[in-house]
Amino acid sequence: MLKVRKSQDRGLTQMGWLHSRHSFSFGDYMDEDHIHFRSLRVINEDIVQPGQGFPSHPHRNMEIITYVLSGALEHRDSMGTLSTLRAGDIQRMSAGTGVVHSEYNPSLEEPSHFLQIWIIPSAPGGDPSYLQKSYVSANRNELERLLVASKDGRQGSLSIKQDVDLYLQHWTAKLKHEFTLRAGRGAWIQMVSGRLSVTNRVGQQVGNVETAETVEISAGDGVSVEAGLREELI
Repeated sequence: MLKVRKSQDRGLTQMGWLHSRHSFSFGDYMDEDHIHFRSLRVINEDIVQPGQGFPSHPHRNMEIITYVLSGALEHRDSMGTLSTLRAGDIQRMSAGTGVVHSEYNPSLEEPSHFLQIWIIPSAPGGDPSYLQKSYVSANRNELERLLVASKDGRQGSLSIKQDVDLYLQHWTAKLKHEFTLRAGRGAWIQMVSGRLSVTNRVGQQVGNVETAETVEISAGDGVSVEAGLREELI
């Protein structure tokens, strides 16, 4: 089954310094129909105002992936990590038995805009760890599909403690991409920018997916997505 969810249907946390949209139940936002998708527990789209951020707070037993869309994000943690992520950077923090970290926008002028994704690990425990990598491409192909996180860290991707493949996909020309999920697998498409036309395996159009909207794909489904120019999804 293919399910399209509109951007405005997500949960919302609005504070003076933070605008956050939640694809799944998070904080004060509770939606019984959107608790998680398989091992995918959180996708938050956050905009943090200049000089503001999240003070030190703990995590445990979660794989946390942050993808910076614009601006910058300063990360500090109890492992001794101090790093500034910029647009195109992806961070993976494996919380393991426990880690404390903070996230701030170091700029005094530009908001920080990023996606934060939480994945439930296949088993609890283990030492916390941190990885970071830039996925900025100066010469993108017409269709570029980058594996950015995986269980085994193949193709130079960031390793995570779950049988999940996380891709960034970019289009710079009008192209169609078709795929069918293997038995027992599911997929979640998060539109980062642009617009996609989504068609099921029998050729029926499911709908158009625009910036910040999502598609849930169940095991065994086939799907075709057609993009125009300068689309990006994860």
